[in-house]
Amino acid sequence: RAKRLLLSKLFQPLNLQGEVRGDGKPGEFTCRSQKLMLQAGLIHPSSPGCYSYMPPTVRAMEKLVKVMDEEMQAVGGQKLNMPSLSSAELWRASGRWDQMGPELFRLSDRHDKGYCLGPTHEEVVTELVAAHGNLSYKQLPLRLYQVTRKFRDEPKPRFGLLRSREFYMKDMYTFDTSEEAAQQTYDLVCDAYCSLFNRLGLPFVKVQAATGSIGGTMSHEFQLPADIGEDRLVLCPDGHFAANVETLNGEQTSCPTCGEKLTQTRGIEVGHTFYLGTKYSSVSNAVFYSPQNKPQLAEMGCYGLGVTRILAASIEVLSTEDSIRWPSLVAPYQLCFIPPKRGSKEEEEGATLLEQVYNDLTEALPHLAGDSVLDDRTQMTIGKRLKDANKLGYPYVVVAGKRVCEDPPVFEVWNQNTGEVLFLTKEGVIELLSKVQVP
Repeated sequence: RAKRLLLSKLFQPLNLQGEVRGDGKPGEFTCRSQKLMLQAGLIHPSSPGCYSYMPPTVRAMEKLVKVMDEEMQAVGGQKLNMPSLSSAELWRASGRWDQMGPELFRLSDRHDKGYCLGPTHEEVVTELVAAHGNLSYKQLPLRLYQVTRKFRDEPKPRFGLLRSREFYMKDMYTFDTSEEAAQQTYDLVCDAYCSLFNRLGLPFVKVQAATGSIGGTMSHEFQLPADIGEDRLVLCPDGHFAANVETLNGEQTSCPTCGEKLTQTRGIEVGHTFYLGTKYSSVSNAVFYSPQNKPQLAEMGCYGLGVTRILAASIEVLSTEDSIRWPSLVAPYQLCFIPPKRGSKEEEEGATLLEQVYNDLTEALPHLAGDSVLDDRTQMTIGKRLKDANKLGYPYVVVAGKRVCEDPPVFEVWNQNTGEVLFLTKEGVIELLSKVQVP
């Protein structure tokens, strides 16, 4: 049974007053999400581009992965897990061992065999499917995905979780019987990505993109428009056309569909889809048997979502300069309870009534039982704790303030995402929170 957590026991070393820059080095430029995540004790720099994720961040990640699982399984995705350590032979066969250059973390084992830490898993998954040599067309489409740590030797890791050397990614690899079927899969997964970002309430755009080191013949990025973004995007104001500037020949200034002037913005890439064709299946001989019992190469696609990057990017675009705002579906904790200050005249009665609200709430809404924090730092004023709760971005804060001793008791409820303050009885609090969704 999930117990309500005491804030004083939560391993989240706060630095809400302190000045935080970069990875703690003076004068290093940072972006909003990095500064807020460091201040809120959500991440801790371990080495350049590598972070420890604190318990609240892990909760947010697990919730985000749950939402991804729902969307991937709705399109027939099957979850597996492949090793981070990947044989150099596989990468040499595909030509990417040399092509990837210094971004690949390379290492050798004691027998002098070469390996890399996987930044992506096309080679591994294709070899895995090819190893099952008797695949029938009836078993396709095959849609395999995982959520794992990935590694990229960034020349300049920066912006916290937006450009790091070790990160979490959801990557799906699909195998189809024909180009047409692979195109249907592509559209289906792109729709699932749109659904995911809509559920998170994130303002995304889907843009045409370059295929880069992954390869293939078609690619789209899912971008969150943001000044800090490293990609330059051009968008048709009526939504007919959107592209990453790197895909355009020369300066394209008007929409190819309607002729409207294109607007420019910057974006943070949070998802990427590729139609690969037989680029990898031909190398590993990943075949299936057709209705005529003839071996045919599978048509492939690959689809990535940055798990840790989505968390940081959503904080980047939703938050204010000094207060975190989460997509409410994945906030680490939905509720923060603030009891009266120690020594106040409401202290005893208020604490008891707040306890009762919590007990009645978890009985009525059991899914919220483990999703709340009690700010038990009662030596501090309510105002100070409220300010901290606002900075940490709990979607709802329930305060036992001056009106808690009225008959019936009235609680102050802050809805952080709308900025509203409501004064509600216990029943009103439960009714308001009944609308809260937890994945």
